[in-house]
Amino acid sequence: MKSYKKELWFNTRNRVDLINITPQVEKTLRESGITEGLCLVNAMHITASIFINDDEHGLHEDFVKWLEDNIPHDPKSYKHNLTGETNADAHLKRQFMGREVVVAVTNGKLDFGPWEQIFYGEFDGKRKKRVLIKIIGD
Repeated sequence: MKSYKKELWFNTRNRVDLINITPQVEKTLRESGITEGLCLVNAMHITASIFINDDEHGLHEDFVKWLEDNIPHDPKSYKHNLTGETNADAHLKRQFMGREVVVAVTNGKLDFGPWEQIFYGEFDGKRKKRVLIKIIGD
C-alpha cells in the first residue's frame, strides 16, 4: 500500500467563501499514482470546513444564508468571544458543515455520485489556512 500527501493553502478575500477544490484534489490523485484506495481531504483549521455537494451557485448562497441566519456573525453573542476573539460563529459553522471528507478511489478516479464535488468552506477568512489531502491505496 502507498500513501501520498499534499497541502493546499488558502487566503480568501472574504470572511466567508465556498470554493470548489475538486480540480486540485483530482490533480493530486493523478500525482499520487494511486488507482484504488481512499482519499481524505481535511480542513486543518477549526474555522474552516470540507464538504461534498453540488456546484450550484444558488445552493451555495442558500448554505451561506442558512448559516448566517442560524449562526450569525455577532461577536457580542458568544462566550468564546469573551477571550478577545470574534470568530465563535465560524467555529460553530464548521461543526455544521464538517471537518473532512473521504472519497473512494476507483480506477484512478474519485468515485463520486452524480453532481458531487468537494468544497472548501471558509468561515473566518482573510488569513492563510491549510487543507490536507492524504491518499492511501495501491
